[in-house]
Amino acid sequence: QVQLVESGGGLVQPGGSLRLSCAASGRIFSINAMRWYRQAPGKQRELVAGVTSVGITNYADSVKGRFTISRDNAKNTVFLQMNSLKPEDTAVYYCNAQIRTTAVSRGDYWGQGTQVTVSS
Repeated sequence: QVQLVESGGGLVQPGGSLRLSCAASGRIFSINAMRWYRQAPGKQRELVAGVTSVGITNYADSVKGRFTISRDNAKNTVFLQMNSLKPEDTAVYYCNAQIRTTAVSRGDYWGQGTQVTVSS
């Protein structure tokens, strides 16, 4: 079994910062890409940022220059540093990871989501 557990969400004023964390645990052989998605009320889930196992990153245009994704491979953890937050960043943020549980078995895993609310 593999679990992804997120933390770090909350309420912040516009212009503020938050740091999300997502730790993977369980039967893990290796982790490939790790990503953050978000879903706002009434909208589809969208990719926010991703990082490969060797540290190559990509970002949605809406968060470039404000958000930074990083990972600690030793701790099977991915982070999302969010700065200059805007009300439109309000959403439930989900962690996603492509995980191999054996050398030949892999799957796509999701966290439970953490609420981020940007409001004055």
